[in-house]
Amino acid sequence: MSGHSKWATIKRHKAKMDAARSSVISKALRDITLAAKHGGGNPDGNLRLKIAIERARDANVSLDSINRAIKRGIGEGDGGPIEELTYECYGPGGTAILVEAATDNRNRTAGEVRYILSKHGGKLAEMGSVAWMFDQKGLITVEKEGLSEDDALAMAIDAGAEDMETEDDVYEIYTAPADVFEVSQRLAQAGAKIQNAELTQVPKTTVVLEGEDAAKMLRLMEALEEHDDVSKVHSNFDMSDETAASIPE
Repeated sequence: MSGHSKWATIKRHKAKMDAARSSVISKALRDITLAAKHGGGNPDGNLRLKIAIERARDANVSLDSINRAIKRGIGEGDGGPIEELTYECYGPGGTAILVEAATDNRNRTAGEVRYILSKHGGKLAEMGSVAWMFDQKGLITVEKEGLSEDDALAMAIDAGAEDMETEDDVYEIYTAPADVFEVSQRLAQAGAKIQNAELTQVPKTTVVLEGEDAAKMLRLMEALEEHDDVSKVHSNFDMSDETAASIPE
């Protein structure tokens, strides 16, 4: 799993950046709509929806907005259907990027993603040229507070997880894609505090970046994630903590 956590770790260290983004609320509502679309509108039977609602509440999203997003997801609300797309891209330094988006206008979103890439040293790739570099996994993020690494590992094994990595402030627990929400429920029942449970893309190999390529990559990742239609961004880049810290915000 080496390298996969680098962007997530950098984002956590720059959490204040996320709080200031105007797109936080729209992304939270988009997550709710997609969760309801795939798993139904009842959070008691849809863990992905439950987590999305909790994150929206943390972002101070109103209950009315949450309910409208759920209705849209199950086909009862206003607005056109949401289409999920994945763009395969090349980034600075020969890196690979997968951009997951959800949009009601694929032409607009494609054009805007292409513009962001070109502005920051990236470009769109042909379908199939990047996706093979990643393996899809389930990822459960568990808070460290009050939970030792040994206990977390034991809980992960008992819950049916495949692997676990320890980061500065969280445990990242990996599962088979189909098992992510079942394993997260078992972890929660065992007392773990779940921050998030989702499907992710883990790179098979990583590309180490330094200097200007590293700076370009972080600016590109931030610009992509700030786009309202972008749900997730995955890449195979890695960089040292010293390199990441040396790049101005």
